[in-house]
Amino acid sequence: MMNSLLRSGRWIFSLAIIALGAENIVCACGWFPSPGPNSHSMPVLPFLPSIPWLVILFGILWVACGAGLLTHRWLRASAYTLGVTYIFWTLVHVLPKYIAAPGDMGLRTIVFEPLSLACIALLLPGSAATPKGLSITCRAVIAIAMIVFGVDHFIGIKFIGSLIPDWIPWHEPWVALFGFVFIVGGAAIAVGGEVGRWGWIAIGTMFAIWVITLHIPRTLGLYHIPGAITDPDEWSSLFIAIGLWGGPWAIASRLADKTR
Repeated sequence: MMNSLLRSGRWIFSLAIIALGAENIVCACGWFPSPGPNSHSMPVLPFLPSIPWLVILFGILWVACGAGLLTHRWLRASAYTLGVTYIFWTLVHVLPKYIAAPGDMGLRTIVFEPLSLACIALLLPGSAATPKGLSITCRAVIAIAMIVFGVDHFIGIKFIGSLIPDWIPWHEPWVALFGFVFIVGGAAIAVGGEVGRWGWIAIGTMFAIWVITLHIPRTLGLYHIPGAITDPDEWSSLFIAIGLWGGPWAIASRLADKTR
């Protein structure tokens, strides 16, 4: 039953990538009602420069990549295209800003989220298609990203706690628990093997919980946050969280099939 659930991860990850690409196109074309100034020219994914035609171009490319991840024929090409372009724009457009302000937690997140999605994509084709050195590097990047996210949960425990809806008690203890899971899950992914598989499952399941209890209700306006339902950032946060739910599950499913 668990393996059947984990196999849905590839679909979940792919649909998240398609949604992010489509949202970039919608926002760049000015079709998304956002209260911000010049919102029509702003990319949803902040590692892209605010050039509408460029945002639309990569939005189309990533929609195609997301669809290609669901096919056997185009899986490898789609994974490499998605991974390389995500990494390229992150390193070129966001990393210099973070280097100039290394204490900025928001920029740190913007660096590690797309790198994590990129590395997950590069791992999806499996060891037969992904060179061993690249696989080890991707796993190391994801492990570091998860550990960084965990440490940031302790650093920003009050702010992150304020994002938890009121109907859930003990906000800061929950944030501390999530931070702990991030750190342990990241360390497990670094170790690899069966331990790593459980790390992937833990990370994916944690994001699944957040998608259901936090991101979907926020985005649909159920928590009465002003402007949330028309805020592209809320939608992109939802889709990124969905990607970080489905991607780890997909990797865990692949590892389970490999050990059979």
